[in-house]
Amino acid sequence: MTQVQPALDALRDARAETVSTLTDLIRIPSVGGTAAESEIVHHVADLLRAEGVELDLWPIPVAELAARPDFPGMEVERDEAWGLVARLPGSTEDAPSLMLNGHLDVVPPGDPGTWSGSPWSGDVRDGHAYGRGACDMKGGFVSALSAFLAIHRSGARPRGDLLLAAVVGEEDGGLGTFAALERGWRADACVITEPTALDVLAANGGALTFRLRVPGLAAHACARTSGVSAVEKFQLIFPVLRALEATRNRTVDPMMRRWDIAYPLEIGTVRSGDWASTVPDLLVAEGRFGVALDEPVEQARAEFEATVAQACAADPWLKEHPVTVEWWGGQFASGRCPDGTDLVQRVVRTHTATGGAAPAVVGAPYGSDLRLLTGRGVPAVQFGPGVGYGHCPDERVSLEQVHACAETLVHLGIM
Repeated sequence: MTQVQPALDALRDARAETVSTLTDLIRIPSVGGTAAESEIVHHVADLLRAEGVELDLWPIPVAELAARPDFPGMEVERDEAWGLVARLPGSTEDAPSLMLNGHLDVVPPGDPGTWSGSPWSGDVRDGHAYGRGACDMKGGFVSALSAFLAIHRSGARPRGDLLLAAVVGEEDGGLGTFAALERGWRADACVITEPTALDVLAANGGALTFRLRVPGLAAHACARTSGVSAVEKFQLIFPVLRALEATRNRTVDPMMRRWDIAYPLEIGTVRSGDWASTVPDLLVAEGRFGVALDEPVEQARAEFEATVAQACAADPWLKEHPVTVEWWGGQFASGRCPDGTDLVQRVVRTHTATGGAAPAVVGAPYGSDLRLLTGRGVPAVQFGPGVGYGHCPDERVSLEQVHACAETLVHLGIM
């Protein structure tokens, strides 16, 4: 406790700075694939460098990593990307190390007219910080950053190394964490400060991005029966996919029972036709396919492809001109914190001891970098502020939860 208290005092003294740092980060429009995605990494590196913290800042070899067979996917083009890991050395040789991991990239803000203010405002009101990425997940990253700096400033020494990984590309596959692992960064445990409302998320379902190409036959719309509408043929496929989703969700892992649909399947974009008075000869639909906990990705893909093939076989046109399935973009396998670690219990115990409500231990129906870490032997959980406001207009995060998360991370980081 002697080392924890000075770090907590340093953290509490810096509460206004924590909020200011969060609003500054929100105001950097770090949409995946834009120049601001790299800008924000350098901004955080400058903050850490000013504190005299040990840093590893490196240009990620994007093309080289993307050519790897185990690359986790990418949905946007990147001219450059940067990796950043900071380290506080531990006081005890061979003591377990801990990584705090958070992503700085965000999704696009959508229609600005659906927001009550600018998506990049960083406004603070009603105890929340507002803006794209506030919840997912700059709030959680700032919790980790503030805890890391509080420990450093207090002069406290963690028992084992304490790492802070600031990553990019999480929203479209996991480039940043994949790159950090490839560079050799490892820890004995990792807390990813994704938004969980301060529950402990110990498992993720997977999410595979797919593309369907539904063929038709072009004709003048005035003689539409001489053509085959790709739109009409897609109408045969969509209900079959909905039925597949229902089948796959009849029985789910107990970790996933809080969700109405544990492993969602959704079509996100549909494009068809190039002229209003022409029967469309192609429809392209893109979506995401939920992978069950512990289900191999290859098995999930095979079931999806077989379902589409069976639907095509039942229609004379599609039997001869079948729908093609492409797997592209983010390919999130499922992931689970292994049973042989006490990480879940340690986070629950620590947060409760700091005065927080006892966290629930759950799984989630979306992919994350958790599966990359656990896949490389690094036990990981998600624990962070905010929930329910990511990827939507007026995204926001509770400042109370940002501060509470940081206090728990100080305890975890030192002990």
